[in-house]
Amino acid sequence: MNITTFRQYYDSYYDQLYHFLTFYTKNSIIIEDVLQEIFLKLWENREKIEVKYIKTYLFHAAKNKVLNHLRDEQSRHYLLENWFNQQQYESKGKDCFDLELFILQLDKIVKQLPERCREIFLLSREEKLTYKQIADKLNLSVKTVEVQMGIALKRIRESLSSSTFLVLIAMGQIIHN
Repeated sequence: MNITTFRQYYDSYYDQLYHFLTFYTKNSIIIEDVLQEIFLKLWENREKIEVKYIKTYLFHAAKNKVLNHLRDEQSRHYLLENWFNQQQYESKGKDCFDLELFILQLDKIVKQLPERCREIFLLSREEKLTYKQIADKLNLSVKTVEVQMGIALKRIRESLSSSTFLVLIAMGQIIHN
């Protein structure tokens, strides 16, 4: 694929893909990010990717990318909402939450994850890599990355919702590493 062909694909399908992704989210920033990522990946991998039906490839890539993004956002929102609900219950009328304490506890939990699980979680959350990018970087399957992320999120959720954590927050006795 040369630059002219790539530009033709971009011009031909960008608006169609944008409209298609509005069925999944109305957030134009997310849609534009997803489209930028799939076109960038197409260009960067132009030597390796053999695409017989470019339209099908682009629509599948866009759908998968936006669904992964929405799933990750939902997990992040779930963690924060759960933590805020716990803080509200424990604060009994106090006006603010100790976000710094939350971040320290989250960091402690992440450090306790198994090494590979932690590495995958941090690549996803800190470096903002997609599951595919993580799989390529670590020479793993995308399914392995998905499983490890599931393990990480489950352990974080369980740790943040444990009664021990709530008691420690209430007493202000979280041990910081």
